[in-house]
Amino acid sequence: MLSLLILTMSSAQGQSAPSAPAPAPAAASAAPRPEILALQRVEVDGQHYDNGVGSSDAASQGTIRAALMKSRPVLRPGEVLEFVPGLIVTQHSGDGKANQYFLRGFNLDHGTDFATTVMGLPVNMPSHAHGQGYADLNFLIPELVERIDYRKGPYFARNGDFAAAGSADIDYQRRLDAPFVSLTLGEGRYRRALAAGSARVGEGIEVLGAVEAMGNDGPWTLPEDLRRRNVVLGVSGESGIDRWRIGLMDYRADWTSTDQVPQRLIDAGSYQGRPFGRFDAIDPSDGGDTRRSSVSGEWSRSEDGRTTRVAAYAMAYRLSLYSNFTYAMERPETGDQFAQKDDRKIYGLSASHAAELSLGGLPARAEAGVQLRHDRARVGLFDTRDRVTLATTRDDRVRETLGSAYGELGVEVAPWARAVVGARVDQARFHVDSLSNADNSGRASQTLFSPKASLILGPWARTEFFVNAGRGFHSNDARGVTARVDPRSLEPVEAVPGLVKARGWELGVRSEWLPGLQTSLALWKLDFDSELVYVGDAGATEANRPSRRHGVEWNNRYMPVPWLLLDVDLAWTRARFSDADPAGSRIPNAVDRVASAGVTLRELGPWSASLQWRYLGRAPLIEDNRVQSSPSLTTNLRVARRFGARTELTLDVFNLTDRRVNDIAYFYESRLPGEAAPVADRHVHPAEPRTVRVTLRRSF
Repeated sequence: MLSLLILTMSSAQGQSAPSAPAPAPAAASAAPRPEILALQRVEVDGQHYDNGVGSSDAASQGTIRAALMKSRPVLRPGEVLEFVPGLIVTQHSGDGKANQYFLRGFNLDHGTDFATTVMGLPVNMPSHAHGQGYADLNFLIPELVERIDYRKGPYFARNGDFAAAGSADIDYQRRLDAPFVSLTLGEGRYRRALAAGSARVGEGIEVLGAVEAMGNDGPWTLPEDLRRRNVVLGVSGESGIDRWRIGLMDYRADWTSTDQVPQRLIDAGSYQGRPFGRFDAIDPSDGGDTRRSSVSGEWSRSEDGRTTRVAAYAMAYRLSLYSNFTYAMERPETGDQFAQKDDRKIYGLSASHAAELSLGGLPARAEAGVQLRHDRARVGLFDTRDRVTLATTRDDRVRETLGSAYGELGVEVAPWARAVVGARVDQARFHVDSLSNADNSGRASQTLFSPKASLILGPWARTEFFVNAGRGFHSNDARGVTARVDPRSLEPVEAVPGLVKARGWELGVRSEWLPGLQTSLALWKLDFDSELVYVGDAGATEANRPSRRHGVEWNNRYMPVPWLLLDVDLAWTRARFSDADPAGSRIPNAVDRVASAGVTLRELGPWSASLQWRYLGRAPLIEDNRVQSSPSLTTNLRVARRFGARTELTLDVFNLTDRRVNDIAYFYESRLPGEAAPVADRHVHPAEPRTVRVTLRRSF
């Protein structure tokens, strides 16, 4: 167990939107500095964003409100994260599997360096059967989301594992304006039904419930047959200065997937005597099933400038995933399908205390907290054919504990300057019991200290400036931390470190000088001690070389009139391995440019509409940059009309111009049945063609 002591200090950087600098206690309030700052704060629209001057400690930090999420369509639940500026969400397999995430030059795979929580519950899974930090957001119900608090970079002491590139805390509503039912029908036999409502059952007690059922075949020649069931129950209350909430969630899904296919087969147009196109599958038995059930509780008390929070959760999770990315290269007779199975229980606890205080006569705010997470998992990798197990590659019991203590102190050192210093200490303990090869059993532990610092200057003319720096990390798979031999070849291997450091800094500016416009610009840099690189023939990621990324982000929100909102987000990144290697310096799948733009028209009588463009730039597919992915540009449309106060009809059109683009591309060797030898080739998963969905919603 971890026993740590930290003096920790914070500037109110939390899961809810950060507040403007707090006034000093009465005994030290001779100067009216905090009031001056508060008077200068201007919000463009509190229903959509809470990103105004004075609201955060970094230019790349902010909050997305439910009203904005309601105005734009999402093809999959995980695409809710695309409201975070500069983040793109795609898919390279069946829609029951975790998404691919791209941010700041990272192919985050399924979530390795972007930490996500929903209603206080962590989404990322360490030492996961499919990939480190696996973040499956398919259980999310977008209509219940109240806000998304996002942060980028390792500058925030509250955030630990997987948060080096960024993090997002997604919070559900405690009560709904009115109960409702909705029904969505669309192409590819898409059908979704949702019923949700809330009610007051006692003095200060609210009960919220939601039930979702969804099915989809998609555009694939092999029907996806996705079936998703989802239940959410929340009970919350207030009593004086106390607030609390208990949440129950249960989600399950099963599907058949069309995984990425080789470009040479698409170009040939036929396979085994039949036509073959972009939406065809090679192995019809790929797919999977998953389940996630949880109970969580949180309590907070706020009084006289002091806030105490305590939260706990328990979760049961299971996944069986069947994939075949190399077809018949390793096992020509039976095919290369493999199964990755994960069955685990997760337990967690966190507590924090924040207080406004006077430090040498200066207004300040301090926060100290502890976090604990324990995973008990059985994870395995198996050779399969048609989902029948043929052999065991490895089968392990994993016990992994991460204990952390953190803190921050924010001090207003002048009417125009606020400093934030902080730190966290993380200790990870790994225990692997290998059931398939005792040589890979073992124990290990590692402790990491991560300092943080920020300086916020201004505002002047409704403009403020930020300087941020800090260290973050991601954990590695416990099986790699204790490994001694390769599970297939039995050759000796070198164990990887348990915690991998990242170091970064950011210079930023945020302005509201022009009425109605919020604009922010960030120049950033992030170094990693070890990069995770996709290995195509294994269908997994592995620790690799150190890396360096830097880039520029420019985000804009403009509301010239109350019924019109314009959004433009632009991001450019340069990503390279930072060591010398003849293989090359390019990081595979590190996208160089990301952009999104949107026009939202709201409440024009009974009508609302939005049009959004999303651009994903080129990326090298191998280290020497000889092979690249193609850029993609897609357009999504939403048009909604209200019929009275309780009924609304919504039309969503995804990929409006029906562009022929890919969600993901890899370059690796594969061998199709009948080929004499493996072939190095692009392997792509197409984005869905133009897709239409219609939703009828009725409130009561």
